[in-house]
Amino acid sequence: MHEILTIQLGHRANHVATHFWNTQESYFTYDPSAPVSPVDHDIHFRPGLNSKGEDTYTPRTLVYDLKGGFGGSRNWGGLYDQQLSLDDRLQEHSEKGVWNGKVSVQQNPQIPQSDYQNSLELDNPRLSSISTETVRYWSDYNRIFYHPRSIIQLNEYGLNSSLLPFEKLETGEELFQNIDREEDVLDRDLRPWAEECDQMQGVQVLAGADDAWAGFAGRYIERLRDEFGKKAVWVWSVGEEQGKGSSAQQTLRAVNAAKGLTEISTHASMYVPISIPAGSLPPYVELDRQSQWHTSALLSAALETMTLPSRLRAYGQQRGLLDDLIAALNTNGSQRVSQLQCSALGPETGRCIAHALEERDNKIRSHTSHPLVKEDGGNSMTADLDIELRGGQGTTLNIGRYISSNHVFGSVECVRENIQAQDDERLVDEDKVAYTETKIRLTRIPVIARYRTTLAYPVLDSFPNIFANASNNKIGFRTLLSTSTRMSRSIKSLQETAGRMASLEEREALVNSLGEIAEAYEEGWDCGSGDDSED
Repeated sequence: MHEILTIQLGHRANHVATHFWNTQESYFTYDPSAPVSPVDHDIHFRPGLNSKGEDTYTPRTLVYDLKGGFGGSRNWGGLYDQQLSLDDRLQEHSEKGVWNGKVSVQQNPQIPQSDYQNSLELDNPRLSSISTETVRYWSDYNRIFYHPRSIIQLNEYGLNSSLLPFEKLETGEELFQNIDREEDVLDRDLRPWAEECDQMQGVQVLAGADDAWAGFAGRYIERLRDEFGKKAVWVWSVGEEQGKGSSAQQTLRAVNAAKGLTEISTHASMYVPISIPAGSLPPYVELDRQSQWHTSALLSAALETMTLPSRLRAYGQQRGLLDDLIAALNTNGSQRVSQLQCSALGPETGRCIAHALEERDNKIRSHTSHPLVKEDGGNSMTADLDIELRGGQGTTLNIGRYISSNHVFGSVECVRENIQAQDDERLVDEDKVAYTETKIRLTRIPVIARYRTTLAYPVLDSFPNIFANASNNKIGFRTLLSTSTRMSRSIKSLQETAGRMASLEEREALVNSLGEIAEAYEEGWDCGSGDDSED
């Protein structure tokens, strides 16, 4: 079934993942007479039975958060009757322990469920509005039921604690090592899920990029690589907006981001740092930058669109497994870091884009069962992508200065159009596609894999109203993930920042590691521009 397991590490990552899971739930079709959903739900969801013998269908995910990070969530949404009452837990403790005296328990006040969650339980979400004022936790707008094994609270640290902050990368590393020493994390948490899979594509990890969660993720992903060998391990590293917070906080985040990049990309099949850009956004994006509900929605829309080919049904769709996407991006075996760009498409823009893609794709005919592989080295496909979700905490680059000299090694483009499907789809010559891919590898011409679908991005009642060009609760979306010489400049910018801000004992090793990663995006390419060429 080509299953994908998801691991969510940290509160920021859980905000992004909540929008992702809400979107997956919206693809379900309950009317027997309705067309079959183009999304294969078995890739991300697992069937099961609850304690009453009722069928359940829950995400294949592990959700890690700190104490207090789950908000008013009932954890497994009432599907499984496994949450003991306080009296039950006291009785269980008394039976297992050696103390027979009176037990006194100090319990923190329970966080109440949001009004939106209460309205969902009444099966009428319209009874309660949801806004930036009412959302405090990712669980406040969650629409999904989780399996009890999915919920993993780390009680050693509290969310947003000032007494014991979870900020330094080394803190996350130490926490993972301590937990793993006491009880093997993969055996306890992940292995039961992996053993349920028939033909697993790989593991998708969402983690904080520039806090202690980056350290926790680094050690976790190292274990994943040891356990799963050549299976795809795709990492979305979610960073804080650049320039946010005090100077000391920005310095710490920059050093964390540099360390996280070097440690995680070593073991990940693909590492994609993403964050909200510090500069202005297109006029159709109305974003409250102080709200994680808002900022994570934009990131999740791009992430969900970019990975959509990996969960489409095999027939009648452009399916691209994780390994296919990775192969198109990592052209020399060392390009495991990529950058994400996107644009939201209104109905009229979607029609223009669809027409432009049709004209552009006439060079090699494409249809719905294969991505198009283009043979020229042009960079025109990036011209109308107006949101760059490039992560990292280095110095902001003047992209306009470098755009003419940017060379793309590989890219994956996914376009979802908010228009009706066309009837003139054309079949692809599979032998020609295979020949073209081989030719590209041998001649160093960029690999450009393209996927198109008429499955528009759904704008749900749990999703903030951030897209002014949405129509009928849907919106077209276009994303591009690429490896290029510009990635080298981004990493060198982070290298320069780390060289100034990292401590003396770790500075040399960190700077050298970043330099080695950056070299993978320069080899075999001389851009010929004044600032980047060597005499």
